[in-house]
Amino acid sequence: MLVEFDTLPDESRVWIYQANRSFTDDELEEIKTELDTFIHSWTAHGKDLQSGYKIEYKRFIVIALNQNLNNATGCSIDASVHFIQDLEQKYNVDLMDKMNVSYKQGEYVAYKSLIDFKKMAKDRAVSKKTIVFNNLVTNIAEFKENWEVPASESWHSRFLN
Repeated sequence: MLVEFDTLPDESRVWIYQANRSFTDDELEEIKTELDTFIHSWTAHGKDLQSGYKIEYKRFIVIALNQNLNNATGCSIDASVHFIQDLEQKYNVDLMDKMNVSYKQGEYVAYKSLIDFKKMAKDRAVSKKTIVFNNLVTNIAEFKENWEVPASESWHSRFLN
């Protein structure tokens, strides 16, 4: 059951998929249609999953699920992973690799491998004040408060001096 992302309760579970590039405007329209279709029919053991999504910075797909009504099950989580994998293939984009880092350079969102990010930290090309995207947040409340934070307030801080 598709609902507006912003109407879901703060404790709703989130999954964040970061793309290794920005989507084009045409791709975004197609992806929104595909997300609408997928989430509208997303179920767990035949029960509707009240879910919503948003796409941030033309590169992050954030799916949220109201677990107060129904929990995702292994099969429903598998279905969502297969959906994301299908998007990866269709748009020739990487959405599942968690070993990459996105961060802000002004208003621009940069994307680097974790190895490159560590090197940049060592070379002081990024700092504790660099805004990073903490894709490990688990619910909407954390997404609102701790997704887009200075590196010093995220797991990224371990790489900074």
